[in-house]
Amino acid sequence: METLKQTVASSFEKTFGYQPEIYVQAPGRVNIIGEHTDYNDGFVLPCAIDYQTMTAAAKRDDRIIRVVAADYHNECDEFSLDSEIAFLPEKMWVNYIRGVVKFLLQRGLLFNGCDIAVSGNVPQGAGLSSSASLEVVIGQTLKALYQLDISQQDIALNGQQAENQFVGCNCGIMDQLISACGDEGHALLIDCRSLALFPISIPDDLVVMIINSNKQRGLVGSEYNTRRQQCEEAANLFGVKALRDITFDEFLQKQHLLSPIVAKRAKHVISENERTLAAAKALTQNDLLQLSELMAQSHISMRDDFEITVKEIDTLVDIVKSVLGVQGGVRMTGGGFGGCVVALMQQQCVQPVIDAVEAQYQKMTGLQADIYVCQPSSGASVVS
Repeated sequence: METLKQTVASSFEKTFGYQPEIYVQAPGRVNIIGEHTDYNDGFVLPCAIDYQTMTAAAKRDDRIIRVVAADYHNECDEFSLDSEIAFLPEKMWVNYIRGVVKFLLQRGLLFNGCDIAVSGNVPQGAGLSSSASLEVVIGQTLKALYQLDISQQDIALNGQQAENQFVGCNCGIMDQLISACGDEGHALLIDCRSLALFPISIPDDLVVMIINSNKQRGLVGSEYNTRRQQCEEAANLFGVKALRDITFDEFLQKQHLLSPIVAKRAKHVISENERTLAAAKALTQNDLLQLSELMAQSHISMRDDFEITVKEIDTLVDIVKSVLGVQGGVRMTGGGFGGCVVALMQQQCVQPVIDAVEAQYQKMTGLQADIYVCQPSSGASVVS
């Protein structure tokens, strides 16, 4: 099978008629624990995965940017850095790139045009941040071509800005930050208030498995906004800036101030923050038993208190849990109402888990799962 590098090289040469100067990659990600904590100023624990978006690129002497997308039948886009960079509703993929370039210019960074070929193997629509990896790889490519004075954190913030303000999709900072700053063999504990990053080593004998339920995610936009409003309501009633600022003991003393439904939402976020910090510590100490328990509690909390799981996801978690026991952890990951589960396990558990999912999941749900076995990988970088 052709590698990503070969794909972008071939697409570049066919389209532009010469060879690229550089290759750049930015990974997708999975969140091990810390769900719906990001917009509550809390903690998350994602890792970058070895599925990425890659570019082949070269500088131009003029102010034109030309892009070709190998994954969209070599469809092309061309725009000038000296004209207003417009949103194109009929060609969605180009807007992530246009938005990133637009906001880099707004930051006052100086660069000329370039030719870029882009391709990726991050599964789309699975909640593994294919869009964030595209935004980050474009920022990283321009940084590398023109030696731009921009930090990895700011490449991430620039990508988030493009997605929020240009593409028009509200997202937290986690996805872009882990893609830009990921560390091989590590997860990153991210403080979503300060954007401080703490690398957490993942033991060598642990494997990250992502299982896509292929349950289409309905309701996710409206329900997401409702959950955000409920969390803000709880923070206001508690008199704090965000739920991050309340300990679980304080919550227990004050929960009578909240309506029952808002109390359940707040309980999830506050307990999930504590679980995320505890999970980072458990990983550091190679305490698989504790990690297994924390991931199980996280899933139960999402199911019963935040109410964002669906029966297909719960079924997958039960199948994996029945194989792993305390030899690893499993929970839903992502926004909810479908999507993926994430599991951490030792290598010898991988095949038994795959066998169990293939034997049981389709029979129980009528859906076929896609399984990805990943390694915690480094963030965006130039590829030699």
